[in-house]
Formats: sequence, structure tokens, C-alpha cells
Amino acid sequence: MTQTFAFSSLVPALPELFLTVAALALLMLGVFRKEDGCRQSTLLAIIAMAIALVLTSQLGGSVSYAFGGGEAGLFVMDGFGAFTKAMVLLGSAFTLGMSGTFLEREKIGRFEYPVLVLFATVGMMIMISANDFMSLYLGLELQSLSLYVLAAYHRDNLKATEAGVKYFVLGALASGMLLYGASLLYGFVGTTSFDGLAKVFGAEHAVRPSLGVIIGMVFVLAGLAFKISAVPFHMWAPDVYEGAPTPVTAFFAVAPKIAALALFTRVITGPFGDLAGEWRQVVIFLALASMFLGAFAAIGQTNIKRLMAYSSIGHVGFALVGIAANSVLGIQGLLIYLAIYLFMNTGVFAIILSMRQKGRLVEGIDDLAGLGKTHPAMAFVMMVLMFSMAGIPPLAGFWGKLYVFLAAVESGLMALAILGVLSSVVSAYYYLRIIKVMYFDEALEPFDRQTDRPMRLVMGLSALVVLVFTFIPGPLLVGAKAAAAVLFPAAAG
Repeated sequence: MTQTFAFSSLVPALPELFLTVAALALLMLGVFRKEDGCRQSTLLAIIAMAIALVLTSQLGGSVSYAFGGGEAGLFVMDGFGAFTKAMVLLGSAFTLGMSGTFLEREKIGRFEYPVLVLFATVGMMIMISANDFMSLYLGLELQSLSLYVLAAYHRDNLKATEAGVKYFVLGALASGMLLYGASLLYGFVGTTSFDGLAKVFGAEHAVRPSLGVIIGMVFVLAGLAFKISAVPFHMWAPDVYEGAPTPVTAFFAVAPKIAALALFTRVITGPFGDLAGEWRQVVIFLALASMFLGAFAAIGQTNIKRLMAYSSIGHVGFALVGIAANSVLGIQGLLIYLAIYLFMNTGVFAIILSMRQKGRLVEGIDDLAGLGKTHPAMAFVMMVLMFSMAGIPPLAGFWGKLYVFLAAVESGLMALAILGVLSSVVSAYYYLRIIKVMYFDEALEPFDRQTDRPMRLVMGLSALVVLVFTFIPGPLLVGAKAAAAVLFPAAAG
């Protein structure tokens, strides 16, 4: 019996399809244009992301499936997916907007850059909506292959080339681990569908999963832990962050991180939702190790991009605390944390991209000396963002950490919450050190006066969100709670 194909079944994947067509159109446009059109391609890519954001917001009201029948579909669109995809699209658009001037100054402004960012973004959106290990791997590899090229985009720079090779080799290893874990699950359970796995593990008379299933699950979690740079799978992050071009580092720190954490959350709460006893200790270990390594390893850093790499590892640890809670409140806390993290990081990287002396980009923390006197507005924004990252109340970063710790306490993970607070206190040292350098050290050589308009816009918006969240938290709290409830239909009911 033949089945008729209905185009209406593709509606849940409309934003991804639109972005794919847009990326292919920009690729063809760039190939056939005689002059290099990086600036125009970047603008068109940002417009395409804005349209995809509108489409995503329209489709997130209900749960719908694509590329398969019913709940067995390879692709799912729901409130959780819409919320996290919106953050990914915003992060990609912000970092792409900040890239233009840097690429032109370094004479690497080619049309391929926005096209690669678009393809990476499509991969991230597929990851977030994956409902099967096949679609999960497809999205993950589409994102990863684009990111490998972006890491080595400045091909005449030895550090960038080294970063790209390291990322590619370690990323391939992690992808192999994930694929091996998925194949073990298929071998022992007989399906790769998230819903199929959830039904097997959640059956009323389900027996304890076999050793093969547990090993497969651990391999899957290890592969995903690499993508979020959680300890001990973090080894690529400091070198890649330092070596990659700064706009690429800003992109790595925001959009792929949010997408990978969203995928990690969907896998944990979906197919492995009834195996909390088996995976919780793994997630708790990843959270603790990431928080403490991120806190202590960043103390001795002198390069600000490398410091931000260890900072992002620490923030991943805090985000994993919300996942370990395995509750609506925990995932709500995670989503709030990621939304605040998005603006804090883009703001900091806008400042890093503005760190120029006589037209030369500098990356040393000591280069920020005297910024409070020479560039008071930039120094104020940096101070606000550093205080927020350190979790100083009443700034937004404090509330992000508070929500995940409250969720951990509610789930009985009191020790995890206490250790998380202690690691946050340690990490405050290197954030406060940057503020001390800006306001109390003498300026050796001031930064260039001219700051690009996209940088000023992102700095201002980031500082505004961090300052205003305390007074207007409602929209984010309500949206995050609704998105988190999708993953726990029994609790919502």
C-alpha cells in the first residue's frame, strides 16, 4: 500500500527549510557575483534569521511532528523547541552582525562566512527538534562540519588553523562515541526513536535496563558532553576559543552552546526520562567538575578569550545543575540561565572585538588597564556584565544561578547546590579582577576611540537586559516555564 506525501507534513520544519533555501541562495549569489559581497551576504543572512525567528514563534504553540508518522516522526516542533531556537537565532544574528568589520579589517571578508553560519544554525535547529537518533546525528554533523571550517576560517593564521584541526579531530572522536552509543541502544532495544525508547524504558512492568543499554546511554551522554564542553570533555575549548577568529569564538560561546544544552535536555528528559537513577550521577559529576574546573582554571589566565573559554565551561556546569534536578522548575531555571547567558556573552565579546590599539586587535586582560578613564561607557558595560557573570545581586546573572540552585534543592540535591554556590564564589575572583584592572590600573596604551555601531548596539542591549531583568522578569519566567512544561506533560497535567 503506497502512502501519499503531503507538503503540509513539512510545516513544523518550515523555519529550517527556509533557512536552508536562504543559505543555498546566498551561496549561489556569492559564487556568481564578480565582486566579493560579504557585507551584503551578512545583511541578507541576518534578515533570513529574523524571518526564521518569526516562523518559529508562530509554530511553537502546539506539538507537531514531521518526517514520519505521528510521534514516530524524526522531527518534533513544540514550545521547548521554539524557545531554544529563538535564543539560537538571536545568538547567531548578534554574532554575525558583530563580525563584519573584523572580517574586513583582517581582509578575510568573504561571502562563505555568513553561509557557513547559516548552515551551522540550521544544524542547531535540527538538533533541538530531533526526535530520533538519526535526525539528532544529522543536525549535529551539519552544525559540526560548519563549525570546523569556521574555526580555521582565517586560513593564513597559524593559531586559527591549529584550532580548526584540534576541533575537527576531537569533534570526530566525540561524534564517533555518540554514534556508537546510539548503535548500542538500537541493538539492545530495537529502535532509535525517542518516543519508542521512552515507551520501552517507561513501560509499567519495565525491568531494570541491561548493561548494554546503560553503556550505550553513557556513550551518548559523553558525546553530547563534548559538544557543551563539559569536564572532562572540555579540552578543546580553551585552545579553540583562543585560536579561532574572535567573531567565531563569540559564535561558539553562544549559539552552539545553547543548542547543545537544549539537545542534551531533550535526550535526558525524552528517551532517558525514566532512567533518572542511571544518568543522574553522571550529570551531577559533569556539573560539579565543570563548575570547579571553570572556577579554578580561569584564575591564572592572561588572555581574555581563553578566560572566557573557562568561564563558559563553568557556566555549563551551572546549567547542568538545572538538568540534574529533572523537573519543570529545573528546566525552567536552565532556560532562564541560557537566555541571560546569551546576552552576557554577546556583550562581553562585543567589548573584546572593540579592544583595538592603533588598529591592532589585542586580547590580553592587562590591555584593559585604565579603561574606566579612557572609555568610561565601555568600562561601565563590562563592569555590569562581569558583576552579572559573577552572580552579584540584583543583576540578571544572580537570578539565573538562583533558579537552578532552587530547583536542585527542591529535587533533594542540596549538596550539589551548596557546592555550586562555593564554586560561584571562587569564580567571582577573576571577574572582579577584570573590574579592578579597568578602574584601578594605569592605562599603558588606550584603545582606539572609534567603536563600530553594531558593537555599541550589542553592548547597550546586553547591559540593558542584565540591568532590567530584575524589575521585569515576568515575560522570561512565564515563557521559560511554558517551554519546560512541554517536556514534563505528566507534571503539567
